[in-house]
Amino acid sequence: MFVLRLCLSALWCGLALCPAIAFAEGGRVVDLRCEFAVGPLGVDTPTPRLSWRLESDRRGAKQTAYEVEAMQSAKPGSDAGDVWTQGKVDGATASLIMQPFVPLRSSQSVWWRVRAWDEEGEPTAWSEPAEFTMGVLEPDDWSAEWIVAPWQTESVLMRKGFAVKPGLKRAIAHVCGLGQFEMSLNGRKSGDGLLAPGWTKYNRTCLYETHDITSLLSDGDNAVGLILGDGMHHTERRNRFSKFQGTFGPQRAIVQIELEYEDGTTERVVSDPTWRVDPGPITFNDIFGGEDYDARRLPADWDEAGFDDSAWGHAVELVRPGGKLRGMTASAPSIAAIETLPAKEISRSSDSRSVLDFGQNASFMPRVTVRGPAGSTVRLTHAEVLDDEGQIDRGTCGGNRGPAYWQYTKATDGEETWFPKFFYAGCRYLQADLIPAGQGGALPELVSVDGVVVHTTAAPAGDFACSNDLLNRIRTLVRWAQRSNLVSVLTDCPHREKLGWLEQYHLNGPGVRYEFDAHRLFIKGMCDMADSQIASGLVPNIAPEYVEFPGTFRAASEWGSAVILVPWQHYQATGDTSLFADYYPTMQRYLEYLTSQATDSIVEEGLGDWYDLGPADRPGHAQLTPPPVTATAFYYESAKTLAQIAKLLDKPEDAAKHQELAETIRDAWRAKFRNDDGTYATGSQCSNAIALMMGLAEERDRDAALAALVKDVRDRGDAMTAGDVGFRYLLQALADGGHSDVIYDMINQSERPGYGYQLAHGATALTEAWDANHHASHNHFMLGHITEWFYKDLVGIESDPSAPGYEKIVIRPNPVGDLAWAEATHDTVRGPIHVRWDRKGDAFKLAVKIPANTTATVHVPAAKHQTITESAQPVAEATGVALLERDEERAIYRIESGAYEFAAE
Repeated sequence: MFVLRLCLSALWCGLALCPAIAFAEGGRVVDLRCEFAVGPLGVDTPTPRLSWRLESDRRGAKQTAYEVEAMQSAKPGSDAGDVWTQGKVDGATASLIMQPFVPLRSSQSVWWRVRAWDEEGEPTAWSEPAEFTMGVLEPDDWSAEWIVAPWQTESVLMRKGFAVKPGLKRAIAHVCGLGQFEMSLNGRKSGDGLLAPGWTKYNRTCLYETHDITSLLSDGDNAVGLILGDGMHHTERRNRFSKFQGTFGPQRAIVQIELEYEDGTTERVVSDPTWRVDPGPITFNDIFGGEDYDARRLPADWDEAGFDDSAWGHAVELVRPGGKLRGMTASAPSIAAIETLPAKEISRSSDSRSVLDFGQNASFMPRVTVRGPAGSTVRLTHAEVLDDEGQIDRGTCGGNRGPAYWQYTKATDGEETWFPKFFYAGCRYLQADLIPAGQGGALPELVSVDGVVVHTTAAPAGDFACSNDLLNRIRTLVRWAQRSNLVSVLTDCPHREKLGWLEQYHLNGPGVRYEFDAHRLFIKGMCDMADSQIASGLVPNIAPEYVEFPGTFRAASEWGSAVILVPWQHYQATGDTSLFADYYPTMQRYLEYLTSQATDSIVEEGLGDWYDLGPADRPGHAQLTPPPVTATAFYYESAKTLAQIAKLLDKPEDAAKHQELAETIRDAWRAKFRNDDGTYATGSQCSNAIALMMGLAEERDRDAALAALVKDVRDRGDAMTAGDVGFRYLLQALADGGHSDVIYDMINQSERPGYGYQLAHGATALTEAWDANHHASHNHFMLGHITEWFYKDLVGIESDPSAPGYEKIVIRPNPVGDLAWAEATHDTVRGPIHVRWDRKGDAFKLAVKIPANTTATVHVPAAKHQTITESAQPVAEATGVALLERDEERAIYRIESGAYEFAAE
């Protein structure tokens, strides 16, 4: 039970006030998080989960107990206040712990801190305090109304003036504007986010954001302003490029501002029909077609106090508002400006047209500075590649279906700078067209154009390097494509489609997690999948589903199985089982759907090994591995995985039922696709690799299937044929079969279609097709599975499946080819893991550092005659090291947390 007591502000500052809380040598509690986020705003669950890390340089450091203290609405350094504590709790768990706080209320701010007891029973000092702010916990806590403009328009400005009394303590705003919004207070933008809120299936879920706006307000008159755009909420072509056309209705907004005063009183400012609306300066905006902005139409100071809005119209209440409002726990990290790349002019066709180059294909929004006459315009058209004449080629961006561009029209004769609101695009090049205000008028002058790289603010979680520069460049190639497609969903490309094709969520999920702290992106993705599931149980190939594609482009099990496989991967990476509990019915319905589509346990409907390399002139539809092979394989994998999930949820009857179904599917797959020589289906790389890695191959066939796989790659001159679906399993089958050397030879070349080939042909982000042809996107991460191999197999960092969430770690390096060294760092939920190996001749060195509160199984490549030392002493004498096994090729040790240096000579 909670103990209520007084706490001095000095205690919150982490001061050691008595010997009982003396700082344990080498140990401290760091990285406090709530629901995977640092200092989150808008936590909309009444029982938020807290996590922290124990940091120590001492070997074997681990937590044996902890204590959490929480203070309501008071910052460190304030006067004494009420503190909640559960007291000392025995246990090593430091991740996703539900604290039995007294009931939390909407908009409440909570400060909290942690101390831990180590393996010797000594406490650390208190951590630095952290804060989280609640969202809106109950529907009745909303007193704001959804409002819309009384007319249809490209964009809407909304504003409201309000008064703030003296003694303001804190101001919180809960806000959603659809399709996209930007909020300002007294002329200053609130927050750093862009393209807010996250894209959803808007008739099911609408995401609101929570902003702390205290610093933007002042005593007396104030004003709040919103500008709205369409986003994915409304798309239509109208002579501009659009992937599809659809609408969830008119642009809309809901705003609730909570004002808390020092005297304990509160006030609310809410959206209602008293708000005023104006069409504003955006004359066109579409998530695919672009954004046109006429600065002459922007009312000066429209979002500041004292503005006369009497000529503006009144907003009206929206009668049917749509989806459920959800906050931070259903949201991905915000999108923001990450870095800026200057554009340089590379060609000029005339005084009015030039081509600019950012030097990198990325997800951009341009910042433009222009001078010249009022009414003159600059238009920027994006492209990924150039044609033979050095002009932009929009073929890879869907340019044959219409233009897409940013356009800015000047308000004055002076120099002006503009940054768009609601349109971003993947590109490397811009065509800049200068347009006079009228026929024969003077052209504007483009002073500068910077490419602002925009994507998720999910923090980097990995780093990789090795002695082969081509591999380093490949990693960078893939990483740029990952970055460009991590927004509020995992998109396929940032220009032509911007859709959440689901095969990337599970096939590339592990690779993305090695590189980025993307757990919240996958949590949101599960909400999108559940919202997009239809009555039959089908989870469509894209989520959120904004357009119904025909046939297998809507209903491929290689895609939809993400709804079962993503929660399992999330559990392996984090130890979090909440997705199992939250979405088990959704997963069950999907498996039942697949069963309804199967004939004699074979699912025919699928996409096969999409974008594999076959005899066709260019890749696309599967050529070497027919859809029933992969579709049924993922049906089996889904049933097998759901059986494991049911077991963890303590549903033994379900687990037995799903396992029995899996075995029935496996037997049917073998009966249909096994060949007499022990290979499977067409004998393609995809077919044999999936058979091996999913456990579909019979035990007697495993050697033959692996040998055939190796032979196929070698006979093609160390070249892959596997595509979007099969390539991850090709890498896994070769690595697990002891043939990472084949993988190395396959990727360490530039002559045949693949990563090196793309680099040799000028790609700066991973392309959609292995051959980097100009008919496919040049910014897709779907073939980026090699990232997982770099971290997991080449360097050798992996979470032990027996203790998910990196409680136990496997370090299994695989030195291959002519590599002299390789290293990687991966920042896990328990802390960073660092591994580096070096070799020279027969000598091998392995440096390993694992975080406190973990253990690892370390595989040291060493012949049996070699002597192994740790930190220059006999390994048998090393602290924290225990030999588990040694054979002719490796020595396997169990290590406690800490840093180690193994050497075999």
